[in-house]
Amino acid sequence: MIPSVLPTYNRAPLEFVEGAGAWLTTADGRRFLDLGSGIAVNALGHAHPALVEALTNQAQKLWHVSNLYYIPQQQALADKLVEHSFADTVFFTNSGTESCELAVKMARKYFHDKGQPERVEIITFDGSFHGRSSAGIAAAGSEKMTKGFGPLLPGFKHLMFGDLDGVTNAITEQTAAILIEPVQGEGGIRAVPDAELKALRAICDEHGLLLILDEVQCGVGRTGKLFAHEWAGITPDIMMVAKGIGGGFPLGAVLATEEAASGMTAGTHGSTYGGNPLGCAVGCAVMDHVADAAFLAEVNRKAGLMRQKLEGLVADHPEVFEEVRGAGLMLGLKCKAANLDVVKAGYEHELITVPAADNVIRLLPPLTLTDDDIAEAHRRLDAVATSLSAGNP
Repeated sequence: MIPSVLPTYNRAPLEFVEGAGAWLTTADGRRFLDLGSGIAVNALGHAHPALVEALTNQAQKLWHVSNLYYIPQQQALADKLVEHSFADTVFFTNSGTESCELAVKMARKYFHDKGQPERVEIITFDGSFHGRSSAGIAAAGSEKMTKGFGPLLPGFKHLMFGDLDGVTNAITEQTAAILIEPVQGEGGIRAVPDAELKALRAICDEHGLLLILDEVQCGVGRTGKLFAHEWAGITPDIMMVAKGIGGGFPLGAVLATEEAASGMTAGTHGSTYGGNPLGCAVGCAVMDHVADAAFLAEVNRKAGLMRQKLEGLVADHPEVFEEVRGAGLMLGLKCKAANLDVVKAGYEHELITVPAADNVIRLLPPLTLTDDDIAEAHRRLDAVATSLSAGNP
């Protein structure tokens, strides 16, 4: 008999009832150090006072009205995002998946309105993850994502990660855009080198293409800049964000230049819930913290400390761990042991990590974790590795 909740997840046998900062508590009182943050969602940790206050205050006034009307909280959040990014305009969604859908539509509509309707093809890369909608799985193209869900949405050309020569060779008269994550999350915490991002920007400029960045996981302070592409000194034409922007409240957005968004006129796209007062009130509170230069400086300091601890862990346990990957507080440990065994052993030591491709575990802690949290994370990861080395997870 099928469960009342559709069984599409392989869930860990854990139930959490309370959270504070980087810590989660189960019903029986066990405290887990959370290095997953709901898969990079809880940027300010669990139950951050500013987010609780923002949500509570707004909930006592107005929850939802729809986009048939002006929403002051939406305008305020859009203004903050425009102020702190390359973008001229913002459309609010509920998730990264919805942001992907709009980014694809926006790119194709741009060329349609420029009198080039044949330019619909988008170049993407292996190991990518752009959500689980029809456009998202077609963009990723992997068998894991697409098997059984055909026919796939056409218009995507898949290249090997890091294949710059392949990008130039793949461009045709049908090419509209290049879509890439500056740091792949699901793909195994694989960062695109700054030089390659610069090269992709130059290729787009040379061939009149749009550059779409998927910063759903790597954005909103996760790498130590507000957005990951800032490290390379480039700007996209369209960018997808979600996860951290809501701090745990379902919220996403597409940011774009005025030119890239020029085809999206009244009636071309919409969302019932996107940008509602509750979500945007929380998003404003998140931005007030994460866009602050002092906050980002602390993220970078803590990231350096955490990476140092992880490098030591790899050196101490070469039979379990192979290397440290990533940027800022979007880190990965490539494992020699099976990564799922490492994740499960973490549960025994009351530690939350997230598996990824290429036998990697993701470490995506709240950006607010403390130095004491980092020390405790190292202690527990060391205990995990020791238990695996002893054959006793």
